[in-house]
Amino acid sequence: MNRAFQQDQLEILAMKARKGQISRRNFNTGLAILLGTSALGLGGRANAQTKELVMVNWGGDAGAAYDAAYGKPFLEATGITVRQDGSGPTEGAIQAQFESGKPTWDLVDVDAFSAEALGKKGMMEAIDYTIVDRSKFREGFGWEYSSSTYFFSYIIAYDATKFGDNPPTGIADFFDLEKFPGKRSLYKWGVGVWEALLLADGVAPGDLYPLDIERAHKKLAGFKDNVVAYWGGGSESQSLLLDGEASMAIVWSTRARLIEEDSGGDVKFIWKDGFVSPGAMGVVKGNPGGAEAAMQFIASAQEPEKQLVMFNMLGQGPANPATDALLPAEDAKYNPVSPENFAQQMALDMGWYEEHYGAALDEYLKIISA
Repeated sequence: MNRAFQQDQLEILAMKARKGQISRRNFNTGLAILLGTSALGLGGRANAQTKELVMVNWGGDAGAAYDAAYGKPFLEATGITVRQDGSGPTEGAIQAQFESGKPTWDLVDVDAFSAEALGKKGMMEAIDYTIVDRSKFREGFGWEYSSSTYFFSYIIAYDATKFGDNPPTGIADFFDLEKFPGKRSLYKWGVGVWEALLLADGVAPGDLYPLDIERAHKKLAGFKDNVVAYWGGGSESQSLLLDGEASMAIVWSTRARLIEEDSGGDVKFIWKDGFVSPGAMGVVKGNPGGAEAAMQFIASAQEPEKQLVMFNMLGQGPANPATDALLPAEDAKYNPVSPENFAQQMALDMGWYEEHYGAALDEYLKIISA
């Protein structure tokens, strides 16, 4: 679920670097780190006594942000170097690391539901909550095998040149073609779409889970003729709205801000009936750098000032609610988990996705490709 979003964050980071919106030093440092570690994979790893941890993210320029926000401060505080590996911590890759018997990875930027599934198979370290502080999570976002680190949302963006005097106010309007005519765009990989379909079909927010996939797909089958495209990456969702192909789309919150800015306000977005998705950090079982050092790194990443760096560089909503107070008012409105925005949304159920995502996606893809 997270991989496409992570790849999109890398595009955003590179875009900010080109525009001079982030430090070139941070950008180049991260890039150098990535080039130096891209071949770590399952190959050799220095002795754990070298005081080193490897954090695996989704490649590209993510190392610039992770190193600036978390890696350098951790090195200064502990003397432990955190190297960035852009191999991509898919569920299968994490499993391969564990099953090799000699994992070279320590920390992974992982979907919470994947961490839970792997942890129950003995492949992930349980989070040590004597080191990691539960009070620095938003309520309901701490798991056994992964630690909450950031958030993003699936929200409605719309053409304000068409609907500016009568803007949509929630998911029902997204599916109301009489009141809000025009083509729509949905996410190719299903997440947030099932929930939107069920809400529009009359399911109460408190009754969404377990998701009635058959009902959602019946709603989709009756609506799909109005979908101009199913986007797979944020730049595609942005183009569909900026080019006027879609009058409304469900998009990532990180892209919604860029769409609004790049259109000069011609495309706007709402938080109402959005769906909040968490990002998490986990530790591979038997990691060479040691579980304790990895837990210390996770704990250090809970500090509000560090999460503020991630918000500024990648648009990640902070996991620690204390970070909210550090955001300027003009930026707070783009934070998916600010109190005001969070109250208008629903959280995706990681337990449901852990058990059902694969099968649900298979059926979803059949419908949208037919």
